[in-house]
Amino acid sequence: MTDSRFLKPEFLAGFTAFILILLGIIQIIFGEFFSKSVALTANGIDCIGDGFVSATVYIGLQIYKRPADNRFHFGYYKIENLASIASAIIMMILAGYIIFRSYHQLINPHPIQLPIIGIILASIAAFIALFLGWIKHKKTDSVNLGSVKLDAFNTIKDGVASGLTVIALFLSFLGFTIADAVIGFLIAGIIVSIGFIAIKESSYMLIDACDNDCIIQGDLIKRITRNIDEIKEAHFIRLRRSGPYLQGEIEIKVSSDMSMERFFEIREQIVTDAKNRIPELDYLSVIAHPDTID
Repeated sequence: MTDSRFLKPEFLAGFTAFILILLGIIQIIFGEFFSKSVALTANGIDCIGDGFVSATVYIGLQIYKRPADNRFHFGYYKIENLASIASAIIMMILAGYIIFRSYHQLINPHPIQLPIIGIILASIAAFIALFLGWIKHKKTDSVNLGSVKLDAFNTIKDGVASGLTVIALFLSFLGFTIADAVIGFLIAGIIVSIGFIAIKESSYMLIDACDNDCIIQGDLIKRITRNIDEIKEAHFIRLRRSGPYLQGEIEIKVSSDMSMERFFEIREQIVTDAKNRIPELDYLSVIAHPDTID
């Protein structure tokens, strides 16, 4: 069964952006002007930040699908990695502001106003974010996009942060006013940790770093060549991840009297077998060297 248009990553990212920004604005207004809750305001800021993250991912998904052209010979796949980094930077900046507000609440605590209404708002935000995050997480395995995975975890994180806000408001209602600041710090810590991981992974992809999965897939391609008698040696396997796909090249050593026709047959066999075993392999260049050349 094919996915509905409403369950595609692009639609989910755009819809999430709208919903989270709306929920964030409501929580900030109530938290700043009525409840005086740092945790609720922080959660509202977090919602808006996560909404912008989803919006950034949405834009990235629209661009990365463009075909290769005269300027971008390998396509626009790495736009997706840039979108992940931009999203993570937004998250880190917002985490800094939340830490600032939480610190002031910690050294100068004040009672929370209208905590029940705040609990209701945060509970609604938690339910919606966790539901959307769960749907998007189920889609990450099929699309294999770093920014989509970040968006899914980020939305789930927003639901967790909203749940923590509910706890902070409830404890403040019971008289533990320090809980408002503590939860604010905790929300900021969650944001920073996820943002750091996203920046690290996307940066590795931008500089063509080869991770453990890349090494394993390279060995798999090398094993494919061992089943072809005419290939005397396979070496210099280079792979790089570009967005959701792998691109690479492999150098093989063959007999110097091999015909071009036979080489093309071998190349087609290697590429076809490799793509069947590694679905995310987008392009594989096979370079042949005669065995008379060291």
